[in-house]
Amino acid sequence: MHIYLVVGAAVSLGLLGVLGIVAITTGWVVPFGRPRVLRPKLWGYGSLVSAVGGAVFVFLGPLAREYGPLPWAGWFALMGGLGLQMLAQRPGRGATKTAS
Repeated sequence: MHIYLVVGAAVSLGLLGVLGIVAITTGWVVPFGRPRVLRPKLWGYGSLVSAVGGAVFVFLGPLAREYGPLPWAGWFALMGGLGLQMLAQRPGRGATKTAS
């Protein structure tokens, strides 16, 4: 069962990294994310940072004693990449006042 989880994580993080590289080089974003993403290159950088940070955290996390703070650096990189992806998206609608 463990091998299935490892393969699933590797494929998911690899795909996220490839999508990040594609967004950085061409500006293309997956169709379901296209309406919200205003800055595709920033989204691509966020995706790439998230993929690398997630891979470092997932694959070194169980060996935390041997690698010291490196798995946690991967966790913070993952969160920083998600923050970049959030900044690349369109802001939500503000509160509007209704006429009374």
